[in-house]
Amino acid sequence: MNNDIRSIVLKHLAYCRANEWAGIDPYDALNSKLLAKLPFLDSRLPRLAFTQALKRSPINIRRLLLIGKTQNPKALACFLSGSLKLASLHTSDGEDYAAYMIERLVALRSKDVPYWCWGYSFPWQTRTMLVPKFSPNLVCTSFVAGALLDAYEQRRDSRCLTMAVSAAEYIVNDLYWTEGKSCAGFAYPLPGWRQRIPNANFLAAALLSRVYQHTGDRKYLDPALTAARYSAAQQRADGGWDYGEAPSQRWIDNFHTGYNLCALRDIGRHAETTEFEASLQRGLDFYRANFFREDGAVKYFHDRTYPIDPHCVSQSIITLLALRDLEPGNVQLAHSVFQWAMANLWDERGFFYYRRLRFFTIRTSYMRWTQAWMFLALATILESTSTDPPESPHRTASANASAKVS
Repeated sequence: MNNDIRSIVLKHLAYCRANEWAGIDPYDALNSKLLAKLPFLDSRLPRLAFTQALKRSPINIRRLLLIGKTQNPKALACFLSGSLKLASLHTSDGEDYAAYMIERLVALRSKDVPYWCWGYSFPWQTRTMLVPKFSPNLVCTSFVAGALLDAYEQRRDSRCLTMAVSAAEYIVNDLYWTEGKSCAGFAYPLPGWRQRIPNANFLAAALLSRVYQHTGDRKYLDPALTAARYSAAQQRADGGWDYGEAPSQRWIDNFHTGYNLCALRDIGRHAETTEFEASLQRGLDFYRANFFREDGAVKYFHDRTYPIDPHCVSQSIITLLALRDLEPGNVQLAHSVFQWAMANLWDERGFFYYRRLRFFTIRTSYMRWTQAWMFLALATILESTSTDPPESPHRTASANASAKVS
């Protein structure tokens, strides 16, 4: 199994490298040069319709729409963390990919901001606002800063710590907000936008807790714990979290739930607190019971299967392995997810398809959404096979009991 995963990782690595770590994105419609030539399309409703139509299209027509490939900071963060795992396992072709990713993240930082922070390589339209290209946002910045801390901890490159601490300054100084004694959070997707989004709160809190562990400065820890407590209290009785508190945000999906669980684990570890353990266990129980089919397929939403998406596949593998000490069946379930993805989403040219729907598969290759996350997941599962003892080829009784058939 270890050698099989290693060969797949290297083939996937070669594909991403051949494409210079750049690609198209499900949400990159507004990178189209046609918008500049057809200004009547450049308003809120056409932007929303254009983005959704391109995202859902089974055929990639971006060349016709003059949408080029880009390097995305969040993708580079996944590639950086994955490359560091491969380096620690001595599984690479000898090239220092991590050094390249760090330099690209330096080059792609958001401009005209006094902090180190990052945004996406495309503008994107929400229901209420247009977020400019490379405009810094909490989620992208949290993942990049976390990858830079991975690099600092392995390579002791002081620049990486400096950038991560600066990102934490941005989050505390520009994004943190409070209302009353117990309501707190971090603005997303733009400063001043006080949406109550659990995964945004947990991701920021996890990063701040980690920076606190490196610096000892409580100005990072106190906002982290306050916001994490607020979002932990919003957990549903069944263990899940709605994406957000607004009426239009009442859905529960796989990868944001995975973000929440991994972040809660990191907050507890870096802040040296056990106060979130009950919430974490309930969340993991909900996750295992609602997002996996018996055959290893991963559900996007907790209450329906399709679409089956590699972003959810990758986060499932990462989450299950990160929390394997809490549930003995997690490792085998992660391998079942990996095996299903290889059988149903893998292209022998070295990449993963975008989505499996009920009646067909969208075979487009997206670099940030799909390839970067699967690269990190593959590196994570390879790392686990190098450290974990072999398990039974059959799923444990507890795993079978926890996985619900859709």
